[in-house]
Amino acid sequence: MKNTLLILFSFIPLFYSFYSQEKEKDSLNFKLIALEEINVTSTRAVKEQPFSFSNVEKKDIENRNLGQDLPILLNFLPSLISTSDAGAGIGYTGIRVRGSDATRVNVTINGIPYNDAESQGTFWVNLTDFSSSVENIQLQRGIGTSTNGSSAFGASLNILTDGISKEKFFESNNSFGSFSTLKNSIRFSTGDINNKFQISGRFSKIISDGYINRASSDLRSYFLQTTYSKNKTLIKTLIFGNHEKTYQAYWGIDPEMLSKNRRYNSAGEIYDDSGNLEKFYYNQIDNYKQDHIQIHWNQIFNDKLSSSIGVNYTYGRGYYEEYNDKWKDENLSFSGMTSFSNLGLNNLVFGNDVISSSDNVTRKWLDNDYYVITGNLQYNSRKLQMIYGFLVSNYDGDHYGKLIWSRFASQGYPNQEFYRNKGEKDEFSIFGKFTTPILKNLIGFLDLQIRNVNYNAKGIMNRLVPIDIQDNFSFFNPKTGMTYNIDNGSNLYFSFARSHREPNRTDYENGNPIPEKLNNFELGLRKPNWSLNIYYMRYKDQLVLTGEIDEVGFPIRQNVGDSYRLGIEFDSNFKISKRLSWAPNLSLSENKNIDFYFRRDGILTNLGNTNISFSPNVIAGSIINYALNKKINISILTKYVGKQFMGNIDSKLSKLNSYSTTDLNILFAPASFPLFEDVKISLLVNNIFGLKYISNGYFYTFDDDYSTPGLIKTIEGVAYYPQAQRNFLVGIRTRF
Repeated sequence: MKNTLLILFSFIPLFYSFYSQEKEKDSLNFKLIALEEINVTSTRAVKEQPFSFSNVEKKDIENRNLGQDLPILLNFLPSLISTSDAGAGIGYTGIRVRGSDATRVNVTINGIPYNDAESQGTFWVNLTDFSSSVENIQLQRGIGTSTNGSSAFGASLNILTDGISKEKFFESNNSFGSFSTLKNSIRFSTGDINNKFQISGRFSKIISDGYINRASSDLRSYFLQTTYSKNKTLIKTLIFGNHEKTYQAYWGIDPEMLSKNRRYNSAGEIYDDSGNLEKFYYNQIDNYKQDHIQIHWNQIFNDKLSSSIGVNYTYGRGYYEEYNDKWKDENLSFSGMTSFSNLGLNNLVFGNDVISSSDNVTRKWLDNDYYVITGNLQYNSRKLQMIYGFLVSNYDGDHYGKLIWSRFASQGYPNQEFYRNKGEKDEFSIFGKFTTPILKNLIGFLDLQIRNVNYNAKGIMNRLVPIDIQDNFSFFNPKTGMTYNIDNGSNLYFSFARSHREPNRTDYENGNPIPEKLNNFELGLRKPNWSLNIYYMRYKDQLVLTGEIDEVGFPIRQNVGDSYRLGIEFDSNFKISKRLSWAPNLSLSENKNIDFYFRRDGILTNLGNTNISFSPNVIAGSIINYALNKKINISILTKYVGKQFMGNIDSKLSKLNSYSTTDLNILFAPASFPLFEDVKISLLVNNIFGLKYISNGYFYTFDDDYSTPGLIKTIEGVAYYPQAQRNFLVGIRTRF
């Protein structure tokens, strides 16, 4: 696969030489923005297409961009919920859309898949301050149009990075705030060099102690971009990456601790032999580096034909370091990580005494390479628009564990490896999209995609459990619909989309999963300043969250047979006066498992239709923006999330209460400032009313057949991730 990529890449200069000769003869004037967006238009929706989506521009989030992760900045979009393990929006954060978790939200950066190929998760902690390098974002809800990478089963998030800046600049962004949060970032651009070249970039560092105790973050990132543009050719090379160190905070807290100390963090606990808490391990961290190289060649051949080729390489490596306490393992967590048998060590024998377990420190490593080639060809005329696209990708990931210290270790030695396995995933997909007028005001849309996925994993996992996966999937994903143009930019649309999705690695580790299937119906009315959308998503074998998490905090899923999501979404942006605007949105939904079976107290029972986990029936957002004068702008941002269940059995214990938070954002931009071309000062007060709320957690059950001989009792348990009460960030942006 690596050799194939190198061969294909070597032809780029030849193709460029051929087409550059022809483009010099063409005197048509093409806008630079059209060139920049060629590589993402193939995976984006436009208003003439029958899908529900929201667009976010850089200016929409830059006043609040003071260090928090991108999911937090997107929190006020329709049907979207953001979460934060550390409680303050920095470190491990996530999103859910229409109740679908992050593994089912397809994320692309410049048309290149960002979701981890094996886990299908999106780890925003590896995109520190990436919002500072984003030009615009599109969130498509539902299946949406065909995209690159794993299928969108809840939504797709399409990110376009910084465009070309014609003017040179040097910009400094610095902010500080609650929980010892500090952000330092610089951006620069050379502007045009000989009207052809440009170099731009960003370097960022963010540190924070986190709201949760010891949930600290030490995050560093970079983004460098070179562009060549002339007439109808644009070639971009991007190099960006991240190094994060975050103290683990994924175990949450139980209800009893929530009432005592909602900021408590159990990670790294060290107990004595009698079960007394002595201290916390200082280095219970996630330490991970990720670097990306992207090369994009966008070409306009004439006023009807254009193309784009993208090449990507991602290199990720890092580990979780954990102190495994013997008393805690044998009395509370039952992870088995202190047992010699699970570490491949022999028992120690001293006379009549046998030592079979010990306190220890382990590192669980991931070292992976991800290669991608994407391409598309676009044809546009008055009567027909066609887009053909393809993706070829290869993922190679090594998983292994090392024992770096043990109080007793028999024949063990420093950094002894106690498990190793490899995951490999190859994907090939092609799609064709066709848009054409059917009647005077009626536009038809057809989108056909074929995906082939081959996944293999082999070796020994943690606790010396063997893994042997060999699976191949071929999916046909059709989408079709119509858009009726009314007048004044308004239209009515209807679409049907069918999609399939393969299980992820965690699904295989926890059972025998099968692919999930989805039929998605969308009916909507789009006006210039508001839209209304009704959706029905019918699933077969949906992989829903059980509510439980695995040993590294990753959510566990299971196939549930038949299920559906039915909802209505309202999104708007009203200009009330010259100075005042209001952008409210509302999502109402019903999310059900059909005839859900659960084994309680040893008896398999049909619970009927139950609520799908982490799927609230009501989600609302509001942004009120008031320009006090030319220098001061005030925004009030409110988010409401209705009650939701963390499991699928409608247990009262698993219910998360509804909550509503309000943030205040004030921007001060003086007309002039000594030495600087532009100065902006931002104040962001999150959760201004100081609400004690919880946005996420986990729920688990187990059968107790020990306490009462002959009887099985199902025990339920929960843990929560409390979010920060009132907190603030202050930032200043200066530009030379």
